[in-house]
Amino acid sequence: MEIPDNLSTGERIRLLRESRGMTRPVLAQLCGRGPDWLKKIETGDRELRSHTLLLRLAAALQVSDLSVITGAASDVAQPVPLGQFQHPGMPEIWDAIMQRPFFTRSGSRAGAISPSVIQGRVDQSWRLWHSSGRNRTEVSALLPDLIRDAEAASRELDGAEKRAALVALSDVYRLTGQATAYIAPAELAWVVADRALTAAQEADDPASIAAAAWNMGNILRETSYPEEALRVVLEAGEVLRPYLGEAPDDWRGIYGALQLHAAVTHAREGNEGDAWRFWEKGHQVAKSLPSSYVHPSTVFGRANVDFHEVSVATDLRKSQKALGLADEIDPDVMPSRERRARLWVEVARGHLQRGDRTAALHVMKLAHEIGAETVVYTPSARVVAADLWRKAPRALRGEAGRLAEVVGVTAAG
Repeated sequence: MEIPDNLSTGERIRLLRESRGMTRPVLAQLCGRGPDWLKKIETGDRELRSHTLLLRLAAALQVSDLSVITGAASDVAQPVPLGQFQHPGMPEIWDAIMQRPFFTRSGSRAGAISPSVIQGRVDQSWRLWHSSGRNRTEVSALLPDLIRDAEAASRELDGAEKRAALVALSDVYRLTGQATAYIAPAELAWVVADRALTAAQEADDPASIAAAAWNMGNILRETSYPEEALRVVLEAGEVLRPYLGEAPDDWRGIYGALQLHAAVTHAREGNEGDAWRFWEKGHQVAKSLPSSYVHPSTVFGRANVDFHEVSVATDLRKSQKALGLADEIDPDVMPSRERRARLWVEVARGHLQRGDRTAALHVMKLAHEIGAETVVYTPSARVVAADLWRKAPRALRGEAGRLAEVVGVTAAG
């Protein structure tokens, strides 16, 4: 349909919605939000800043090019996934999650896999997530069996074994949340986060509860519920705080990760004072741990605190500070390839804020070399790649185009 050039994003959304005969509650529900939220977007009372929600609106409206909604003149057609799954591993993961048996099989206890064996497989899968350049694909191949085995053990065992199985199950669902971030339908992301938290609560394990809350906070923040995200991670921090004096390193590690989560959430909302206050709390936790400590799943530690300092500065649009901090970091001290790749995406965002597209292109290529799937499946990285393709200096258009192609942002026909 023809859409007048002078319409705002909200007006475009309303026009597209009405042209398809969709009510406001229906479209809002497809995006996982309420009708009041959509009304504010359509009337211009609220700015649509979430790339994730923009993609969901486009998919729900069956629009394959984001520029139809944003109205931005562009050489880029940002592909919108119009189907249910965006990654080949998702259908099997979906089946494993949604076809969970309701009842324990009679006499099945003898066949239950030991919780320690399942936990060992989960720990190995976390290491793969952080070490592989194709982490989504490789971890996704392992998840369906892990989910089924952990679910079975948590149903079929009892006593201390059941608690251990529930801790492992919570860990499996946290890993699932990481591996399916941005590629899972919204309803699956919520199911996974809720199951991780429920299993941890049933196990009555404070560290598992806090880790699951960290995961839930990620889902809330990425679906534009920042206040709820902050509430969840801060309440989880209060659960752990009484134990910190004599807590194991990993308990303090997850506590520190919760503080950094709050720092980034505040930064994205423009709350500079609170952002740096929570970053400092995370910094103090890292100082209380051995210098070489790294949390096995969140990778909280000295290096991650430094990486988050760059992220906070970038989200606050303090690009000069962010780039200065990045200059002082040795990325190789971070054992997670996934986290190193995301650092370079943050640095690229900082360069773009200053208008230096040559530097941004250089570090985006580096990010892709380190963690290809991290770049391909992360919305902020795709936005950077699209911006570079649109506005790169003429001499760099070829390189920017090749990056856009491998990331999945291609030239419009």
